[in-house]
This record gives sequence, C-alpha cells and structure tokens, in this order.
Amino acid sequence: MLKTTIAGSLPKPEWLAEPKKLWPAWRGAGAELQRAKRDATLLWLKEQEDAGIDIVTDGEQSRQHFVHGFLEFVDGIDFSRKVKMGIRNNRYDAMVPVVTSELRLKGRVHQTEASLLKRHTNKPRKITLPGPMTIVDTIADEHYGDKVKLAMAFAALLNQEARALEKDGVDVIQFDEPAFNVYMDDVKRWGIDALHRAIQGLKCTTCVHICYGYGIQANLDWKKTLGEEWRQYEEIFPALAKSRIDQVSLECIHSHVPVELLRLLKGKDVLVGVIDVANDRVETPEEVADTIRTALKYVPAKHFFACTNCGMAPMDREVAVAKLRALAAGAALARKNLAKKRKRSR
Repeated sequence: MLKTTIAGSLPKPEWLAEPKKLWPAWRGAGAELQRAKRDATLLWLKEQEDAGIDIVTDGEQSRQHFVHGFLEFVDGIDFSRKVKMGIRNNRYDAMVPVVTSELRLKGRVHQTEASLLKRHTNKPRKITLPGPMTIVDTIADEHYGDKVKLAMAFAALLNQEARALEKDGVDVIQFDEPAFNVYMDDVKRWGIDALHRAIQGLKCTTCVHICYGYGIQANLDWKKTLGEEWRQYEEIFPALAKSRIDQVSLECIHSHVPVELLRLLKGKDVLVGVIDVANDRVETPEEVADTIRTALKYVPAKHFFACTNCGMAPMDREVAVAKLRALAAGAALARKNLAKKRKRSR
C-alpha cells in the first residue's frame, strides 16, 4: 500500500543542460548529447532507487520540454518557424512551432529510455507523454483548422508510441494534461475522448496527470488569482471517474485544493501530490505522512499512491534528491502508522 512515484520530470544535470530552467539549452550536440542524455537517465534512475521510490521514471532527461520532446518526433510540424502564442488560456506566452501538414510519427520517441529502464531496474517503470489537449494548447495550427481534429490526430500518434512502449515493458503510461485545469468544459466535451483514443488497446496501467503547473513564476502568479479554494478539480473529476483511465495524478500539499474533492475519483487509483514542487523547502517525513493521513480519509489505501505535485524539472538538483527521499520516508512512516491503526482496531 501507499506506493511512491513521481509526476515525471527531474532536474537535468548541469553537464547535460542549463540548470533550473523549464526550456534549457543543451550543453552538447550529436552523439555526445545522446550519451549525456543516457547518462543522466541512469543517474536519476539510481537516485530514485536509492531514495526508495517504488515506481520509477526516466526523469524526462532526453526532452528539452515535456511537450516538445514528443513534437520533435512528429512530421507535419515546422520548427523553423516558431510563433508567439499565449498558452494555458494566455497565462503566459511561448514561442511554439506550427502544424503545417498531416501529422505522422517519424519513428519511435522513447524507445531508448524504455530500454534503459528495462535493462537497469527491476522496479515498475513509468514513462510520461504529453496529453492531446495540452499539446493542442502548446502549438500553433495552420492545417487542421479545428482543435478537436488536431487533438485526435495527436492522440492517434500518442497511442502509436504508447503501444510500442507497452511492448518495451513499460508498466505505467502517463499522459500529462495541465490544460485540463484550464479548459474544464472542453475536458468534458472532447478532452477525455481524446485521452481514450490515446490509450486505445493498451493493457498496461494508464494515468492522467492534472496539476496547477510547474513552480515557475507565471504559474505562481496564476495561483494567486484562484482564491482561497481551488475547485477546478470539482468540475472534471466526476467525468474522469467514469473514464477508462486507471489512475489520476493531482496536486495536494500546500495547495488550496479542498481535499474532500478526492472522493469524486471513487474507483480510481489516485496519485496524491504530497511533495510541493513550487518551493525549495524540503518536506519532513512527518509532514508527508500527515498529508497522506488527511487524504486517506477520502481515498482508500488500496487506491492511494504518494506522488509529487508536478514535475521537478526547473528545480535545484540537490533539492530534488532531498524531496525524493522525503517522499519515500514519509510514505514509509504513513504505512507504519496505518498498520498500527489497523492493529488497534482489531
């Protein structure tokens, strides 16, 4: 019970890319860069294992950005002509590439990372992919002319890579959908349908990660506008509870999310964020265990996973390592406390 995992990304070592940036520049190129990406993946795999994380990831070390790391493998996108676009409902501007023709995968996207995980760990393995709605919100379109058509085209490509990852031995495939917290009506109209297309035919565990974003200033400023209670989850959780997705990953600790909203995900595995990625203060095991104890009032222990609120890509490397250890230690303490409570109730 109470297994641990992370939302996906981890900081890139300074010898791989610029540190503490969401869109870091690579330090190398060509074969040297490919070697550095593999080395960084193995480094973070070891750090997760040493910390005691139960379900490990590649740390997204091979991707410059969680969305564009996938888009780079897609034909029909012009990266030479980036345009400025407001994303997440104009929360901040980004320079994004343009869809100019029919979308097709150039080949495998994360085969190397999946192979590294399979060869170097016996722990359950997770690979993350950007969700269709979030991709559509992070790219300009001059070909499809319709967000739903564009999302379904990307969903088909995501499904193609997800099926291959399953054959590579990946145990959990997670789709990152921060846009679900922004366009709640669209989530119910077509966002979940796009996710269903992305997971079509998969037998491995599927997950969707929905959060309030990385700990960057634009997201921190946005959170200040959301009031004392962040109730975005309330609008979409009932629809997700009825969906075919196995797991939902969400933000909890140090947020203004009413914890009772977790009961709206009845029947789903819930990856509860018990580690804050928006500041460098490292949680104590006792704080993590207390967050878990509170959330367990609304999520059965058999469906509970302890996780980070979001990815840790822009974070200081040493802080991220310490937070991994706090996550594992806090979950271990929570398991111990839960066992004592059950023993007393017999």
